[in-house]
Amino acid sequence: MTATTTTVPVPDGPDRVEVALRALTVDGVELNVATAGAGPAVLLLHGFPHTWRLWSRVIGELARRYRVIAPDLRGFGDSARPAGGYDAGTLAADAEGLLAALGETSAAVVGIDIGAPPAFLLAMRRPDLVRRLVLMESLLGTLPGAEDFLAGGPPWWFGFHAEPGLAESVLVGHEERYVEWFLDRGTLGRGVRDDDVRDRIVRTYTGTEALRGAFGPYRALAETGRQIAAALDRGRLTVPTLTIGAHPVGRALERQLGPYADDLTGHVIPDCGHIIPLDRPAALLALLGPHLTEKHEV
Repeated sequence: MTATTTTVPVPDGPDRVEVALRALTVDGVELNVATAGAGPAVLLLHGFPHTWRLWSRVIGELARRYRVIAPDLRGFGDSARPAGGYDAGTLAADAEGLLAALGETSAAVVGIDIGAPPAFLLAMRRPDLVRRLVLMESLLGTLPGAEDFLAGGPPWWFGFHAEPGLAESVLVGHEERYVEWFLDRGTLGRGVRDDDVRDRIVRTYTGTEALRGAFGPYRALAETGRQIAAALDRGRLTVPTLTIGAHPVGRALERQLGPYADDLTGHVIPDCGHIIPLDRPAALLALLGPHLTEKHEV
């Protein structure tokens, strides 16, 4: 493990919280990791097109009670961009290794979008490590329950991103416009309120290699689907789990997990876009609070 530390201010309503940024090498891959606060660990796994700064508007409140750990996934943000390892199983192993490198033996794990499948697989593999699980605005492979969401076919960008070499070859020079389309759509047109957060996210998606890394999970979707099915063939999801939907996924993930989870609670946040932590942080915190602080979690 190698580490360097700096501090950066992160907006959190009228206040600011200091976040330590460090580079940790996990299984040969250098990951950029933001940490804040002290207490039981809460691991936050972002999606596309995000970085750890997706959580900027909730880190401050969470850090009052928890040690918040928010990495850039491999291939994203300021983490390394290896040639492979973008399936959810490998991303879950990255998360497990990161917790070990930080000395954590128990964590609540929160995943959104493409961060949700690795969060799920980590909970399936290590229920002794994952004390609580939160999955947001995502689907889990081809499990039944998402038929309504997929009635018109999967989102168009899934195929575009999944074709090796294609998307990065046509998007170079237009990254800002492309990423901001997702940020605007994911907030129902309200946009990202903090210009610095938006600009820093866009910066890390600039260039062929940055785009190629970000599209890695889409190119591994088939393998991820097989991993999810295999995990559920071996057993049930026993970790207490909260699913949170918004627009457009809604309750699809809750329906997918229902037959396989021993302890599942589902919520949908009204008038909320896909990028829940930036669009409706107060509503998200109101749901996370009770789930993360259940008396039997420690």
